[in-house]
Amino acid sequence: MAEVKKENWFKRTWGRVKKYFRDLRSELKKVVWPTSQQVLKNTAIVVGCVLVLGVFIWLFDFVAQFGIDALISVFH
Repeated sequence: MAEVKKENWFKRTWGRVKKYFRDLRSELKKVVWPTSQQVLKNTAIVVGCVLVLGVFIWLFDFVAQFGIDALISVFH
């Protein structure tokens, strides 16, 4: 019975790399990219949410610090 010779490792690997990039290219053709207006709108929403969350965290930190300082002054 004759043995089937395996393909060279470099040829197999190069074939996989080529297939990966070919598939990647075909998938990127299916992507619907956002317009610049959509990007600006989404960026503004994200920045607004980050600012609002930052203010809430700052307020919680301020109130918590005030409460801890009050407890320390009572028991000190």
